[in-house]
Amino acid sequence: MKQKVLLLEDVDNLGRTGEIVSVKAGFGRNFLIPQRKAVIATSNTIRMQEKLKKERAIQAEKDCKEAEILAKSLEGLTLKITVKVDADANLYGSVTVQDILPLFQKEQIEGIEKKNIQLPKPIKSLGTFPITLKLKEDVPALIHLQVLPEGGAKVITSKKAKKATLEDEEKENLNEFEQQGEEAKEE
Repeated sequence: MKQKVLLLEDVDNLGRTGEIVSVKAGFGRNFLIPQRKAVIATSNTIRMQEKLKKERAIQAEKDCKEAEILAKSLEGLTLKITVKVDADANLYGSVTVQDILPLFQKEQIEGIEKKNIQLPKPIKSLGTFPITLKLKEDVPALIHLQVLPEGGAKVITSKKAKKATLEDEEKENLNEFEQQGEEAKEE
């Protein structure tokens, strides 16, 4: 059973302030109305809708300007995070939105929340990755995240050394295989 409600504030994936939307009765009764995010749409509340829409338009313009300023200040920003890795440079765990959010606070950048960081899947390797941010009023911003090993160059060097050792072992195995093939031909 659906219920019509007038939104008193923006609700993600539902609507914006001043819109009348249909929601399931339980969602409206148990979440939206007690949280003061909506009221049941009646003839009285429909009069309130015009006022809310005007307020929302003014707020949207203000939010858009603030988001564009923030997006310009974030342009070209590279955040760095150090993670624990094993000898093969494989991460213990992964880098998620929860790990990225404190980096903004460390850089003293205000206005970034968990919902603003668009990370399709956790990062599970070392390197530099582009991170898309969706700021207020859907203003996009792009930053880069550099994932570094906790041990620094030691891990990378040991990885290169291990790779070189594996290549040497492969060459030796190939030589042995060729020698066995020649011995079989001679017999």
